[in-house]
Amino acid sequence: MSVLVEFSITPIGKGESVSKYVKKAVQVVKKSRLNYYLCPMGTCIEGKNWDEVFDVIKKCYRALEKDCNRLSISIKVDSRKGRSGAIEHKIKSIT
Repeated sequence: MSVLVEFSITPIGKGESVSKYVKKAVQVVKKSRLNYYLCPMGTCIEGKNWDEVFDVIKKCYRALEKDCNRLSISIKVDSRKGRSGAIEHKIKSIT
């Protein structure tokens, strides 16, 4: 099984640039050792199951909630049985 998640986590009320907060979330993703792809407006991560990828998102939330009173989180999920390497396959299939 492959669970591919595209998500963004954005603090509200922290000014025009929120890069220092996003950087904290990206560090959590890197530490997870899951395959990921950083995009300008979000991050894609791929895991073997639902709990694995959503645990990373939860850790990102926990890392930012300490310094942020309000967070906006967008999540898009593609769950597919019998497949792995979805990040690479999806990109290669259209390029």
